[in-house]
Amino acid sequence: MLSLGIDIGTSGIRTAVVSSEGSVLSMASVSHLPQDPRRIDAELWWTATRACLGQQIEKIRAEGQDPAEIGHVCVDGTSGTMVLTDASLVPVSRALMYDSKGFDDEARRIAAVAPDPHITRGSGSALARALRLVHETEQPRHLLHQADFIAARLTGQGSQSDVMNALKTGVEPETGQWPDWIASLLPVELLPRALQLGDPLGTLRADLARDLGLHAETRVHAGTTDSIAAFLAAAPLEAGVAVTSLGSTLAVKMLGTRRIDDPPRGLYSHRVGNVWLVGGASNTGGRVLRHFFSDAEIAKLSGRIDIAQDPGLDYYPLVEPGERFPINDPTLKPRLTPRPDDDVLFLHGIFEGIARIEALCYRTISEAGGGQPTRIFSAGGGARNPAFTRIRARHLGLVPETAAQTEAAIGVARVPLMARPRDPGA
Repeated sequence: MLSLGIDIGTSGIRTAVVSSEGSVLSMASVSHLPQDPRRIDAELWWTATRACLGQQIEKIRAEGQDPAEIGHVCVDGTSGTMVLTDASLVPVSRALMYDSKGFDDEARRIAAVAPDPHITRGSGSALARALRLVHETEQPRHLLHQADFIAARLTGQGSQSDVMNALKTGVEPETGQWPDWIASLLPVELLPRALQLGDPLGTLRADLARDLGLHAETRVHAGTTDSIAAFLAAAPLEAGVAVTSLGSTLAVKMLGTRRIDDPPRGLYSHRVGNVWLVGGASNTGGRVLRHFFSDAEIAKLSGRIDIAQDPGLDYYPLVEPGERFPINDPTLKPRLTPRPDDDVLFLHGIFEGIARIEALCYRTISEAGGGQPTRIFSAGGGARNPAFTRIRARHLGLVPETAAQTEAAIGVARVPLMARPRDPGA
């Protein structure tokens, strides 16, 4: 039995088909359709997803495999992105993306009733986005996160989510229940039922299964966020294993035996089977590097870095003020001075600064009771830079391993096939 993963990423849709053992058999991708940034249309997510599914099925057929052997489908989406729909799952609001912020009035309403600290507090929280959408919209029926919306279109059923996408909207991750205080902010009938990772949501719509040539009993499963799906693609599910994503920003996640929630430090946890995936995201990363250098310049200058030499530059590399983790401070200013005349030294200093932040991320997790990582896998463009990897190894105290797979579509395709993660403390 094969499994199909659908990744709703920031740039487009990716799909992957894996075998019953989790091996990658085929992949497809389609770019997002152009959007008006002032009014994101969730319907265009579905249009692109449907196109990508069509391409994926054609690839499967071309490779001599029967699409009807796909027995499972699972979806991931960007964390905190959401839309309101009617009872027929047609969007009745604009969609608000994961990085939208500035909902100060909503933040004040949340602060009046939410525990302190809590992940829903703040003007950029997912719950604040939900409040804004409800305020703008007449008679919505479903509040759906991005992955929920696509899964609902696959099954024809709304009112369902997963605890990982719903976490930042306020759901309790261990029980999947919404706290009582949310009822004072939102109509409770809008809130989706939050299931655990991999739980069945229903079967594929009959018309969609027929059009795609899939089995009528193909199951759709509760998915996750794009960053967690990427973790599931990159690393084995063992406590102590960590993944650093070195993309536009720096994100770290580690599997441990304890749930750790520390919103003041930007630290939160997701349950994966019987262990917890704890982590956070910094605003440093590749975006800072590309602010100063092209990819070609980074590659050329990196080859001239003397790893043994300390550039003596105490940088905290950010493009603009504001940091989420390991320091949660929306006013934190970038520290990128003095800039030496030699670009090699400047790039070296930025690498050292990012590596220090990564090490501080893991130290913060450890100080909060999460333990030390036993293995760190690297994903993203920065993982392929040898000089940067050696600098990171010095700060981390262990050599990062390059992940063989990093595509979120692969990770989410493996969700329905996953065994429970191994807990060495059990």
